[in-house]
Parts: sequence; structure tokens; C-alpha cells
Amino acid sequence: SAAALLVLAAAVALAVALGLRPRAPVNRFCAASNNRTGFLCDDRATCVPASQVCDRVSNCRNGEDEQEELCGDLPRSLPGYLVFRCSNPTYWVYADQRCNGMNDCGDCSDEMGSLAACPPCGSEWWSCSPVLYEYCSCVPRRLCRDGVQHCFSWSDEYIC
Repeated sequence: SAAALLVLAAAVALAVALGLRPRAPVNRFCAASNNRTGFLCDDRATCVPASQVCDRVSNCRNGEDEQEELCGDLPRSLPGYLVFRCSNPTYWVYADQRCNGMNDCGDCSDEMGSLAACPPCGSEWWSCSPVLYEYCSCVPRRLCRDGVQHCFSWSDEYIC
């Protein structure tokens, strides 16, 4: 009705007069440990790794990493920078799980190919064709010469 519109207009005018503006969306992207994608808390200092957002454990002082508006409809409710979509569109992982050496998508699309765009194995990894689905194209060097075959070629036991 006209009265309701008048009240709304008066409230907006008062807010403008007092200098109150609607809050702009906060950019919460940050780089967590090991330069991994993270979520910036309200304190503007704490950067929570993407995979620790919406895990039912509050990592931000005010709990903003577990709020319903962020976690209510995963992954749709998450900002895009926190999500990596696997090659199978029904699967997703947190962005900090991409290129972490582990087969988090189940088909290695988070570790290999153009979607992931991962760098070659780092110094902590051995490049080979792994035997187990857990790894994709690299195995951790800590598994080298441990008496267990992790690479089809056995290179983790004889060369690594």
C-alpha cells in the first residue's frame, strides 16, 4: 500500500542521511598454507583452508566458515573459488584438494589433465604410474624403498 511505500522510502532516506549504506559483498578469497585456496574470516587475518570450510568445526572466531548461508546447499552455496568440479559433473572437491597428489575425485581429474592444470611432481613426490587408485601420476617419496610396490614399474623400490 501507499503507507508501506512511504515508510520504506523514509527508512531509505534516513539510512542515506546517516551515511548507512548496504554492505558490499566481502571478498573472502585468501591463500592458506602452501599457497592453497582459502576462506578469509571476518577478522581479516585468519585464512581457513578451503577443505576446512563447512566441516562442522568453526575455524573463524565468529563461526562465519560454518554459517548456514555458506554451508546450506553444498557445493552451490559455496563461492566458486572454494570448489573444484571433477570431470564427472556429479562430483566436486574443495579447491585446495586439487593438485595435492591424492585422487580426491576418484578419476584423477583433480590431479591430471586440463581441468586440474597441475604442475609436475614436486620434490616430495616420485613420478610413475601408481598401482593404487589413491595416487594418480606421483607417489610420495616417503613410500620409496619401503618394500611395497606403489608403481607399476617398481621404480619406487629400485630407482627412487
